[in-house]
Amino acid sequence: MNSPNLAIGDGALGFWAAVDQIYPDTRQQRCWVHKTANVLNKLPKSSQPKAKKRLQDIWMAETKADAVKAFDLFIETYADKYPKVAQCLLKDQLELLTFYDFPAKHWQSIRTTNPIESTFATIRHRTKRSKGCLSRDTMLHMMFKLGLCAEKRWRRLRGFDYLAKVITGIKFNDGVEVQEINQKVA
Repeated sequence: MNSPNLAIGDGALGFWAAVDQIYPDTRQQRCWVHKTANVLNKLPKSSQPKAKKRLQDIWMAETKADAVKAFDLFIETYADKYPKVAQCLLKDQLELLTFYDFPAKHWQSIRTTNPIESTFATIRHRTKRSKGCLSRDTMLHMMFKLGLCAEKRWRRLRGFDYLAKVITGIKFNDGVEVQEINQKVA
């Protein structure tokens, strides 16, 4: 497998260590949903709604420059009173803003892992409940069918075809797509 252009994940250190070791050229994007939860957990309940809005201002910004301004404003606002909050966000600043280096039509799909996680939530739910009562083949068949059902109905990934292109080989240069799809070997 060729090196993916982008890896998206939460704070799982093992995942990032493996990506660095196996695909050192792969760009990294931290999941905004997970990071938001991590940051908000370090704040008192009364401060969380306003902080959440300010975090959304970062990842919903129109441009990377606007996102950096919103990021700096967040740090400026919370650093003195809540240094752990600022540190939590600052340590992943580059990885949180990586998605802005790709075309805007991909941003919704690549700034978080939640579309992928929610698709597999139904499979995870069913496999925990039926543990030990099915054969391996029957379990795999059930998981496959649940995945097909989730894909067709309520948990369809928005822009899936674009996401697949990002992951499997289209390179981007200054925000313009350059078709460099690897030739399939017969």
